[in-house]
Amino acid sequence: MEITLILGDITEQDVDAVVNAANSSLLGGGGVDGAIHRRGGPEILDECRKLRAAQYGGGLPVGQAVATTAGRLPARWVIHTVGPVYSSSEDRSDRLASCYRESLRVADQLGVTSIAFPAVSAGIYGWPMRDAARIAVETVRATSTQVTDARFVLFTDDAYAAFQETLAPR
Repeated sequence: MEITLILGDITEQDVDAVVNAANSSLLGGGGVDGAIHRRGGPEILDECRKLRAAQYGGGLPVGQAVATTAGRLPARWVIHTVGPVYSSSEDRSDRLASCYRESLRVADQLGVTSIAFPAVSAGIYGWPMRDAARIAVETVRATSTQVTDARFVLFTDDAYAAFQETLAPR
């Protein structure tokens, strides 16, 4: 699998699937979640409401992933995953890694070969960017998948630098 970094807007990625750093409600929010819902249009929200009514009445659990249409995005699918809120007193890194593994599992079920990831949990959920980058890259590298093109699309220079440092050969 080829892993690349892009400094930019994840909603502009022409890939099979875009991963949404969603909140458990699946009904939109701020950051990446809000951007995906705004640009993708009401089709995404409609499918998220159906998922809530059918199987996720209490919301999507942390570390799990589920797919919807991508609506008006250039992608075909949105894979929603809920990252953990960072805690300095409790190690939740396994739950963050699960977001990436589960997103790739859902991608494989959909026949996805190209995927764009944000830095899950590294925004409002407070995960330190360097550690979030390490967990993301290590997990994606270690996960067996049919995805051949994995992109980390980072919105800020700091995020890009943290992921670049993690990807650099040692």
